[in-house]
Amino acid sequence: MLAEYRTSSPHGLTAEPSRRAPSRPSSPAEVREELRHALAEAQRSRRRIAQGGDEIIGDALLVATELTTNAMLHGGGVTGFEVALDDEVVRLSVSDSSREYPAPKRDDGERGYMGPGGHGWPIVCRLARDITISELRTGGKRITAVVPLAHP
Repeated sequence: MLAEYRTSSPHGLTAEPSRRAPSRPSSPAEVREELRHALAEAQRSRRRIAQGGDEIIGDALLVATELTTNAMLHGGGVTGFEVALDDEVVRLSVSDSSREYPAPKRDDGERGYMGPGGHGWPIVCRLARDITISELRTGGKRITAVVPLAHP
């Protein structure tokens, strides 16, 4: 997958958060790979990324995976993916072709029992600091989740 990535201005000063150009991944694994690449590039440019270690990177990877999986299972497929980093957060945006908003799966009758599936959206809500859902002019929606890169 070809994507543009900018980490700093020509003078070595970061002008804006690092960004990968929008792409159209075909699997959650491709999204995780793009996110890992963005984090590695940020670390190579001496940016302060993931002070909380592997757990925080794992949180960001899990959110990216869940958003992508939900777009593929419930949103008609991924129509775009973008990652933007700064020293404190990663912004993950996943677009799909559905205007239907995500919702947690409802209890299916037995006390406290939830069947398989339906757990991804609550995971995203738990790990992300902020979530925005935007309707796209061309149809569909974009979900942007902001995941902290350091423990409070």
